[in-house]
Amino acid sequence: MKKVLIPTKLDSVAKDILEKSGYYSVVQDDSTDLKVLAAAHADSYAMIVRSEKVTPEIIDLLPELKVVVRAGAGFNTIDTVYARARGIDVMNTPGANSNAVAEEVVAMILADARHLIPADASTRAGQWEKKRFMGSELAGKTVGIVGLGNIGRLVAKRISGFDCTLLGFDPVISTERAKEVKVTLTDLPTLFAQSDYISLHIPENDDTRGMVGEKLLSQTKEGATIVNCARAGIIDEEALRRVKSTRKLRLLNDVYPKDAEGAKSIADLADIMLPHLGASTREANYNAARRAAEELIDLDYKGVTSFIVNRDIPEGLDVAYCELANTLARLCRNILGKNSTLKMVETSFYGDLQPYANWLAVPIVAGIWEDFERGMDYQAAFNYLDEMGIEYVTREVDSSKGYDGSITLDLTSEIDSGTLRRISVRGTLAEGNMMVARINEFDRLYFEPLGHTVCFLYDDRPGVIGVIGAALAAEGINIEDMRNPHDAKTNRSLAILKVNQRVPSEVIDAISANIHSSSAFHITL
Repeated sequence: MKKVLIPTKLDSVAKDILEKSGYYSVVQDDSTDLKVLAAAHADSYAMIVRSEKVTPEIIDLLPELKVVVRAGAGFNTIDTVYARARGIDVMNTPGANSNAVAEEVVAMILADARHLIPADASTRAGQWEKKRFMGSELAGKTVGIVGLGNIGRLVAKRISGFDCTLLGFDPVISTERAKEVKVTLTDLPTLFAQSDYISLHIPENDDTRGMVGEKLLSQTKEGATIVNCARAGIIDEEALRRVKSTRKLRLLNDVYPKDAEGAKSIADLADIMLPHLGASTREANYNAARRAAEELIDLDYKGVTSFIVNRDIPEGLDVAYCELANTLARLCRNILGKNSTLKMVETSFYGDLQPYANWLAVPIVAGIWEDFERGMDYQAAFNYLDEMGIEYVTREVDSSKGYDGSITLDLTSEIDSGTLRRISVRGTLAEGNMMVARINEFDRLYFEPLGHTVCFLYDDRPGVIGVIGAALAAEGINIEDMRNPHDAKTNRSLAILKVNQRVPSEVIDAISANIHSSSAFHITL
């Protein structure tokens, strides 16, 4: 029998399921130090953890370890790279905590709207302050949901019973999938300007860090309430500190830079603060434990690999093509517009890449949505797109075109009802280096997508390149390489430039306004 070590306070259902299967013996101990426990059970085949840190030191104490399951979604406490080097699969249980977080959002909104926390304290003190605690109702209010993944969609479902108007922002989800949960998609400024309640459900990354900053906050509807049960870094605390009182905003908060005791920098801003209770329900603990056990059994005896987050690429696939697929996806997404609503992803893989079409979907999806883990397998990628209501098509290819070793990627977005926009890119490897061969109608580019890159798509006319060059020079930015093709049929030109440093967004916006470009962005490739 295979030994499974559970060094954490986890619902006993995991132990029960594993032992009843007849395949495993389970040691569950949440009171002993992990190092001591690992040393005492060096023959463990698998380990199920929650927030415990699985470091190289811990892994080295378990020479027979083959699987680590995180009973929860995040796995930043596990050294996945070292685990892969040791041949250890790391899995997680995404979605097990989603309902718990969604219900917490509703609970916080209701508690704040009816002043339940201070009213309880006042009444316990013998006071009777009905006038002081006059509240407000959710019915008839507008609720904006930023991020419509598992949690965001559940928030929409749970709160729709209060007869609210639901607005949503998510650059990935399709309009049809949003409509299923009665959400109208809109842009961020509109959502902040019209919503009485704004609930955040997006990951923290380079694009979202500080996203709720002074510009958005200054456009927020006066008296609005912001609920953050996502990640602390999404909100620019200093900007909120400057704007909060003037806009009469409220903040309900459950997330912090670190989950630990001690003073919290956001304490002066938050009207309700909770110690990251989002996933802290008996049901969520049960669901995560059950999922962890079931996934381990499915991996070992059914070959289900969908939840492995540190997968190796299949033998025979050059990792350079994975990087190419990811880079083309990021580039295509930026040209299309990172906030545009995706409808379809179409791919073509030529020559020896055709057998790996499914596997190459993983870096493509990760390029479109940066927080999709590239260690997941292709079924997880397809499941994610299906959840978002996005069609994924792998096209039959014409081998006579001579595109061997090339990847073509098309992204289609929905601008409004009945109006679609498509961006197409093709790339390949030349002497081991990535090359973008085509962007839309602009062929034979042979541009190396590496480093700081700026791109402008505009109606052709004399002097535009001079305007771009002068604006960059004024900021001390040097152009290291450039392609500037023109298409006579459309009278459009493309300027794609490699520069020596990041170009500030305000500089990009100023150049774009000056040359009237239809697409303008900076990306680090």
